[in-house]
Amino acid sequence: MADFSKKGTVSITSPLGLTPYLEKETRELGFHIFNKRDTGLEITASLNECISLNYWLRTAHRIHYLIDEREITNPDKLRNWIKTLPWEEWIPDDGYFTVTSRVDHPSIDNDQYANLVVKDAVADRIRFKKGRRPDSGADLNKNVLFLYWTAEKARIFMDTSGESLSRRNYRSLSSSAPMQETLAAGIIAATNWSPGMHFINPMTGGGTLIIEAVMKAMNRAPASLRNNFGFMHIPGFDENIYSNVRDQAKKQTVKNPEGMFIATDNDPNAIFTAKKNAQTAGVDHMIEFETCDIEQTTVPDGNGVIVVNPPYGIRLGDSRDLRPLYKLTGDFMKSNGAGKTGYVFTGNLALAKKIGLRAAQRTLFYNSTIECRLLEFPLYHGSK
Repeated sequence: MADFSKKGTVSITSPLGLTPYLEKETRELGFHIFNKRDTGLEITASLNECISLNYWLRTAHRIHYLIDEREITNPDKLRNWIKTLPWEEWIPDDGYFTVTSRVDHPSIDNDQYANLVVKDAVADRIRFKKGRRPDSGADLNKNVLFLYWTAEKARIFMDTSGESLSRRNYRSLSSSAPMQETLAAGIIAATNWSPGMHFINPMTGGGTLIIEAVMKAMNRAPASLRNNFGFMHIPGFDENIYSNVRDQAKKQTVKNPEGMFIATDNDPNAIFTAKKNAQTAGVDHMIEFETCDIEQTTVPDGNGVIVVNPPYGIRLGDSRDLRPLYKLTGDFMKSNGAGKTGYVFTGNLALAKKIGLRAAQRTLFYNSTIECRLLEFPLYHGSK
């Protein structure tokens, strides 16, 4: 079985643009970062520590524990190398595993072929050692291996997350264009909002932004609704350590944080979806939902932020003229948001010009493959 107390290289992946926020989170959990890249970072940690990382990181996608690395020049050498590794310690012979990969190597023109080479080598090794081979397929709900192979080096990891950590399990219903939970957490981290301040979210859609804000204000672990992770299926996993992480997280929860959380949308279906998702997350009692146009959104006195994620108008078949909506957003912030900070998250900078406010800051993000900006607008009483 695997040694869950053994320290090793751990690669934490995140969506493009979120590494600065992932870095801050990881340092706050007490880890030293020795390598950073555009889509993640690397630390030294044990598998037991990976349990806490999976449970607490808001902007991470997956947490990979390095098994081995080597210079590999072709698929045959890849197969031979994989067969030398002790997979019988990592995968039960009566279990199930899948292989994912990111391959950029001149000898490979199809990632699926590299996956198949690894899958067969792992299965052959376990069958040779144990007399039977585990099942394999595409499901990510048991043991997951990750191959990272470039011209310089091949690295094979055990994926301790399994399904992406962006799947918080509260989105029982989806709006037309749901924002990924990890992206929402990154956007919130990029604002000047902190627990105790108001969070106003017009055009809430499915409610992901407001739900992530409430969970952060309550110090709720982002993975608290999940009941399955990759690390659970590795031989040597100690249920007691996982239970302790969950129990400690519950004790640290702030039941009634200060600040108001207001979510509005003029689409009743969106509000229904947002309410349902918030109910699943267990935070619906913290949020005031309103079905109304943006200019009718309640804005309480006191410190806070207004965060708006309007449609971008770049989807195929979307012929709406969104210029009035962006102008209305700017007018609402100027008229109702004095003393607060306004934020607009958009993938259409041409439309952003219609807001009519000067952005003090423009933070780069990516919503899937769409290059976006989080625009920050300090909202003053009267003229600046």
